Order: sequence, then structure tokens, then C-alpha cells
Amino acid sequence: MDKLEVYGARKLKGKVLISGSKNASLPILAASILSNKKIILKNLPNVKDIKTMIKLLGSIGSSVRYLKNKNSIEIKNKSKIKTFASYNLVKTMRAGILVLGPMLAKYGNAKVSTPGGCTIGVRPIDIHLKALGKLGVNYKIIDGYVYANSKKKLKGAKIKFPKISVGATENLIIAASMAEGSTILSNCAIEPEVKDLVNFINCMGGKIKWIGKRTIKIEGVKNFKEVKYTIMPDRIEAGTYLIAAAVTEGNLKILGINPNIIRTEIEILKKLGLKIKIEKNQINVVGVKDIKSINLKTSPYPGFPTDLQAQLMVLLCMSKKISTISEEIFENRFMHVAELNRMGAKIKTKGNKAFIEGNTKFKSAELMATDLRASVSLILAALIAKGKTTINRIYHLDRGYEEIEKKLRKLGAKIKRVS
Repeated sequence: MDKLEVYGARKLKGKVLISGSKNASLPILAASILSNKKIILKNLPNVKDIKTMIKLLGSIGSSVRYLKNKNSIEIKNKSKIKTFASYNLVKTMRAGILVLGPMLAKYGNAKVSTPGGCTIGVRPIDIHLKALGKLGVNYKIIDGYVYANSKKKLKGAKIKFPKISVGATENLIIAASMAEGSTILSNCAIEPEVKDLVNFINCMGGKIKWIGKRTIKIEGVKNFKEVKYTIMPDRIEAGTYLIAAAVTEGNLKILGINPNIIRTEIEILKKLGLKIKIEKNQINVVGVKDIKSINLKTSPYPGFPTDLQAQLMVLLCMSKKISTISEEIFENRFMHVAELNRMGAKIKTKGNKAFIEGNTKFKSAELMATDLRASVSLILAALIAKGKTTINRIYHLDRGYEEIEKKLRKLGAKIKRVS
């Protein structure tokens, strides 16, 4: 099993190009099931979750081939596919459940394994299933599989989500795109990745529009057209490199990112003392010695993202005073705390709240990665710890960060992968 060796106490300097968004690519790949026409997707990140989703499409009968590089693909669907997503493919990523909506919309039945992914919370799919039920879907869960069908074509409905859910919003947008009549979805997630999915479906010929801040109107269509689509950049990767510059007191130019989609993160980092200059599709960031403390909570977009909570915690360890982070999205997302404490951090947790004492001098150690974002937080800590830090179980990291060690080496980090 691969691991990373990181030699710390190095400042990061230079330019880094942000890859395509994993969290935008996955629902767009699922939505490709709707169409029988050729689809070309560009700027896909070359990460394990994307490869898994492409394998899943291949397993149900889609023809997928890479074009000039690993970041562009062509998809062609047969008139009939298998409506079965096996546990072996879905177990490593929660996004596998997103094939449920398009299978039901197009074929009226599906058997899909309940999702896996990082062990950071229960991730219930009942919100997905109850909402699909309002479109006319019957379902039951047996032995870890969702068995779902509709006797007739899905029919539009008015649906209000009981709480904001990115995955449920995406699944219902996809399903309703082919449902008869109009669907109104309210209390929707408004993450940029959700809006990228809407843009993609509309480019294929869908009829979706936002009629309120968290309300979408969808007119079902029968067929879709050929499309070439470029995936948006990964805002979580961009935020990670912003924090990497801060942690190492570095100087980075982050390229290929629209600063507007990470406005909240930029404002918070400015409050912590970072020097940030924004240009078109570029962010220049300079780290500083004195990091201010903060009391922060994660929340749905446009709030501070849960996917940057672990990374920010490393930065707050360098503050002179106590900071707090309240984790409002997932109930089990502090598993990195124990590993950071092994490196010298002074972090205590109580329920969904973490208390970060600050003034940490990170020490090298042998570590265990527990989930995708925790993995990268350990790298950030290792970059400023004296000596060699070894991070085990980095398969989590490979699910969401494209060639991270190569990118970091170009910025001056001493990091290598060991098999």
C-alpha cells in the first residue's frame, strides 16, 4: 500500500494550476446516462473517484474512451443499458448513488448499492429516496441495495427538501430532467458544483432554471443533444493550496480558478492575516508569521465548506490564541485531530466542536490517513514539521487530489510516494 514521506520546514513558492472539480465531475458523469448522443467532457480531474465512476458507466454498458489525455473523455450510450450499480464499484465513493436518478428517469428501474466513501458520517440517502418517491418511484432497501422502479414515466412534482443536501439536490435535478411536466425543487443546495450540473444538462438541451435563491424549476424533456462541456475548476483544491501557502509562510500564484466561487474562504483567510490579491482566474497569496484566531462553523454554500475544515484547523494551530471550529455538516469529521495531536497540536473536541489552542510547533511522526480531506491536512502539517513524516493509507488522498505530490514538489516541497 502506498504511503507518502514528507520532509518539512520548507516554504512553498511558485505557480500551481488547479485541476477540474471532482465534486462537479461526478454528478455530470451520472447525468450522461440520460443521453443517447455523443458527450465530450473536458477538464476531468485524473483522480480515483472519477476513474471509479467511469468504470461504473462502463459496467452498465456506456462506451467511454479517453481522448488526447486523461482529462478528456467521450461517452456514447446504447439505447438500453444495465440498470445495476454493484457494491464493488459504489463502495468507495458516495457519488455512486447519483446514478439512481438518471436510471429511473430513463428506464424506470434501478438496482444501486447504498454508497460508501469516507467514514465521516452516516450520509443518509432517505432524502434522495423520499424525494424520488414524489416523482412516482417505488423503492425498498434489501441487503444493502436500493431496488427502485416506477410503473409509469416519472411525473413532475413540487418537492421541498427537509434539509439542504448536495447529493439529493443533484439526484433530483437529474431525475426530473426527463420527468413529464414541471418539477419545482425548493431548499436546494446552491454549491457551484450543483450549478455546473445544471449548466451541463441545459447545454444538452435540458430546461432548468433558478427561480429563487434555493428554488429550481425543471421542465422535463424527452431527448438530449450532442454536447462538449468543460468541467469547472476544483474550489476545494484551490482552497487547500491557499492554506498550504499560509501554513508554510509561502508565496503562491493559484491559476485557473474563478475567485468568486471561493469568496467566503478568501475573506476568512484575509481575517486570519493572509495577504491575498485577486486577479482574473488567478489568486496570489502570501503567508505571514502571525496568524489570528477565529471562531468558525462549517455550513452549506456560500458558508465555509466542510471539505476545508481539516486544512484550516492546521493553520489555526499556528495562531497565538484559542480558535474554535463547529462542524455542522458531518458528525464524524474530526478524525484527523488525533493524528495532528500526535504531531504536537493541542486540540480538544466536544461533540461537533473543536478547540484549537494554537502556538503549535509541529513534530514529524508516522501517521494514518482516515479520509480524503484529513489526508491532505496531515500533509500540510508535515510540510512545516522538522524531519520526516510518513503518512500511511493515502488511497484516500488519491480519490480527490490530482498528482498532489508532483504539484507540491514543483512548489519546493520535499515529498515522495513510496510503494
